[in-house]
Amino acid sequence: MTGTSQPALRVIQGGPQGDRRDVLRELYTKHGGSVLGRCRYLLKDAAKAEDAMHDVFARALTHVEDFRADASPLTWLMKIATHHCLNVLRSEQAAWRRWFERDAAARSEAHGGQGEMETRDLVRRLLSRVDLETQAAVVHYHVDGMTLEEVAAVLGRSVPTIRKRLERFAELGGEELRVR
Repeated sequence: MTGTSQPALRVIQGGPQGDRRDVLRELYTKHGGSVLGRCRYLLKDAAKAEDAMHDVFARALTHVEDFRADASPLTWLMKIATHHCLNVLRSEQAAWRRWFERDAAARSEAHGGQGEMETRDLVRRLLSRVDLETQAAVVHYHVDGMTLEEVAAVLGRSVPTIRKRLERFAELGGEELRVR
């Protein structure tokens, strides 16, 4: 090796756990700042970046045998960091997160608390203002999580009819009940 290139990672095949930790400690000491910088750049949040950096080094520890020395250890760590951070960003945009956050925000602080009762009363009042078939469509769509096609099949109606009923109900309930 030349004096300007980085030393190759010492891969310890089947070696003792302590040896793997020594390698990780060496990597963390030399490249931790660079990995943290990449995570901060991609995630735009210092706390998330620090968590991501730790995840990257945990992954490096469990996959140290996969390092083929085709590139420098820093390149390998940066590849892991980039993939991990992009996965974090993708998961933050997942639809299930918005549902979870909305449900968590609507949940009262104590089971059966005042907030939960107010929400139930609001839904009951809104449902009482529409016909039975629309009530069924609303429950199947918003509570059961059925698609428009599934609701239409269950109720024996067309998808446009179900969409119109749900949109009329959504006008009563506001933005929360918009048809997706």
